[in-house]
Amino acid sequence: MWTVDFKGSFYTADRRRVCALTVRDLATCYVLAVRQVRPTEQAVGKVLRALFARYGQPRAIRSDNGPPFGSTGPRGWTPLSLWWVRQGIRVEFGRPACPQDNAGHEQMHGVLKQATAQPPAKHLVAQQRRFDRWRREYNHARPHAALGQCPPAKRYRPRRRRTVRVPVWAYPPGCELLRLDARGRIRWGARTRHIGRAFARQQVGLKAKTSQLAEVYFGPHLLGTLHLADLAGLRPVQWRHSHHTKGRGLRPLP
Repeated sequence: MWTVDFKGSFYTADRRRVCALTVRDLATCYVLAVRQVRPTEQAVGKVLRALFARYGQPRAIRSDNGPPFGSTGPRGWTPLSLWWVRQGIRVEFGRPACPQDNAGHEQMHGVLKQATAQPPAKHLVAQQRRFDRWRREYNHARPHAALGQCPPAKRYRPRRRRTVRVPVWAYPPGCELLRLDARGRIRWGARTRHIGRAFARQQVGLKAKTSQLAEVYFGPHLLGTLHLADLAGLRPVQWRHSHHTKGRGLRPLP
């Protein structure tokens, strides 16, 4: 499992905003990246693709539920986290306003801030050099009590298989497969129904439960239901946040 977050922003001496994307291996505390990037889905996706190519693809990614990682749409997915799901990666979100759900990552942020941002560097290039030096020291020299006083590099091993294999999903039996338009909508019940922005141009499966009700699936993942008399669109299934689920990810409420 990898944990991912943005370090709280600050400004360089020349008044340029620093947004540091941090990615960490949960089991070994190994910091995979500290990169100054814009906090957008496209910028974060580019960094993650490079990390997948270098270290292999994780089985799961844990993040907070704010953008660009999470949203208020079905299952909390954004186009970024939906891309992770399409790669076969389990996505986990912490609870809103609960940084303790990712406590190890937050503790690492405190160490990063003290070492590299007090005071900040003169400009962005110099700040990134500080991040790179700090990451090398943190991974290869700094002992960790949780690792028996070993530095993370002594314990971390990249995954052997680095080629991404997109899983082939089997939809539930009886599903009608439909493709959403550029705004995340489908046509059902003689009306256009909104599913979610993150699912624009993706394929979903509709499984009729009654003449008035259909379930909407993204691969094996239930997104919610459509009701013939409901003009608002999808009624998302309510999901618990992943904290205390022992790695099982999000689960539907009873």
